[in-house]
Amino acid sequence: MADITTLHVDAIVNAANTTLLGGGGVDGAIHRAAGPGLLAECRALNGCPTGEARMTKGHRLSARHVIHTVGPIYKDGGHGEPEGLASCYRESLRLAAENHLETIAFPAISTGVYGYPKADAARIAVATVQAWLKQSDTPREVIFCCFSEDDARSYRNLEV
Repeated sequence: MADITTLHVDAIVNAANTTLLGGGGVDGAIHRAAGPGLLAECRALNGCPTGEARMTKGHRLSARHVIHTVGPIYKDGGHGEPEGLASCYRESLRLAAENHLETIAFPAISTGVYGYPKADAARIAVATVQAWLKQSDTPREVIFCCFSEDDARSYRNLEV
C-alpha cells in the first residue's frame, strides 16, 4: 500500500472524471498534491472521454507527469465496462511509450465511487498491462499502487 502522490516515477495515472478538473478519491488527492498548476493545465485539455487518456506535467508531485484517464462507471459488467477499463490501461501505456517514460504507477481505476468490483478490475488491469508488455519494452516498470489493503488483496490474489 502506498500514496500514489508520493511516488518517484516518470508518470502516475490519475483515475479522473471526464472534466479532468479534480474530484474525490485519487483524483482529488492528485490535484491537491500537484497544486493549482495542474488544474490550469487540465482546463486547457477540455476534458477526456471514458476509456481515453491525456497527459500533463506533474507540477508539485514527485512524478514528472500525470496521465489522466477516465474509467467506466460500473453498471453490471454488460455495458462495455470491461472494454472501457482495459482501454484506460492501454491508452495510458500508449502515452507513456510515446513519451519514452520508463516508469508508471496505476491506481485501481474505477473501483472507488465508480463502483467497479475490485477483483474484476484488478484482473483486467494486470491482464491488459501484461499483454502490453509482451509487445512493447516501454515502460520498463509498471507499479500497481494500492491505497487500501482491500485493493492490494485484489492484486495479490490473482494467479498470473
